Amino acid sequence: MATLFKDVYITDGSRAKAERVHLLVSKGRITEIIDAGQTPPSADKIISGRGKMAVIPGFVNAHTHAAMTLLRGLGEESPLMEWLQTKIWPVEEKLTPDYIYWGTLSAMLEMLSTGTTCFADMYFEMDRVAEAVLGAGMKAALCRGITAGEPGKIERSIQNNIDLAEKYHGREGLITIQLGPHAPYTVPVEAMKNITDTAKSHGLGVHFHFLETEGELQNLGVDPVKYLADTGLLDVPYLTLAHAVYLDPKSDIPSANVTLIHNPCSNLKLGSGIMPLPEWLERGFPVALGTDGASSNNRLDMWEEMRTAALLHKGANRDPVCVTASDVLRMATYEGAKAYGFSQKGMIREGWFADLVLVNLDRPHYIGANEENLTMYLVYAGSSADVAGTMVNGKWLYRNGEFPTLDSEEITQKAREAREAITK
Repeated sequence: MATLFKDVYITDGSRAKAERVHLLVSKGRITEIIDAGQTPPSADKIISGRGKMAVIPGFVNAHTHAAMTLLRGLGEESPLMEWLQTKIWPVEEKLTPDYIYWGTLSAMLEMLSTGTTCFADMYFEMDRVAEAVLGAGMKAALCRGITAGEPGKIERSIQNNIDLAEKYHGREGLITIQLGPHAPYTVPVEAMKNITDTAKSHGLGVHFHFLETEGELQNLGVDPVKYLADTGLLDVPYLTLAHAVYLDPKSDIPSANVTLIHNPCSNLKLGSGIMPLPEWLERGFPVALGTDGASSNNRLDMWEEMRTAALLHKGANRDPVCVTASDVLRMATYEGAKAYGFSQKGMIREGWFADLVLVNLDRPHYIGANEENLTMYLVYAGSSADVAGTMVNGKWLYRNGEFPTLDSEEITQKAREAREAITK
């Protein structure tokens, strides 16, 4: 079934300005984009924008822990390690596969309603997370978090990730699988080498927390790039480094297979510091955007991450142009998709997947928006409240407050019960 977005504005992170067009979606892809002044193509379903709607690429939340929606609000206003050791890890021991399933679905409701079409998730019981993703029709990059512990724990976790990849990698075009070592302080160096050897032999990427805090840098013991090289992380098919707050942009780190994931709100809330984003962008290094988990952010709202990323660095660097609206829109869409192996996603182009967000511009804070300034309006004035619909592969997963593929009432109730059980 073909859907026509008639007389809408389109923009993405590659465009100097927006365009007013007719946009046709068919068989899961954007099949035609023509000027709004021309006769629109025929379609089974027509969304009439009348110049008061925008279509933008769906957001990619490039680093989160989805089921941590169940842990939201625990250990507030604590330093990272105190927060993890005294509040988060003890509660996580009570999580069951079912709890993680419902917590993930709760996160997906939150993400879909705010325009996120794909998320990168590092957590536990990822088979259940994959079930949730496939049932909803969302996209996700999934890895089982790997940490040290009792003898054999790391080896079992690696095998769990391999099994996950064999079952779900590439499944229905919705899922990619990575290996997920948690961080340098939870995975010994020799185990990291085993993980990277496994990633290389199976053609998988690695999703890794790296240098989130100054203490982590001080305790690393070696130069960060030497650590990445010695452990084999720089040789895996692709590597995503979450946070990278204390990674030096002048360091000799390759950009061909590495993407940094900026999590501005989480880093600010935990007092971790500010990533040197302008320097990485000036270098042309790939940087994507993520929220981190709802227990440290506390939102899964990519609109807020975009605005925060743009404003934070302007103020910190006393430079109003060091991070632009187009920069953060690209980071929130295309860069995250590319980092996790999702091709033809994150731009508004003919032939690319119809992973799209419909934005209502018929609101007071969009008065004055036009082709020249729409991207700036979206980033600086827009918010998740403006999302009228979220589409993945041409299928509505959220539309006008409804979730066609999910039972929001059941999910909310089950998530509430899970939260109560783990916090008793």
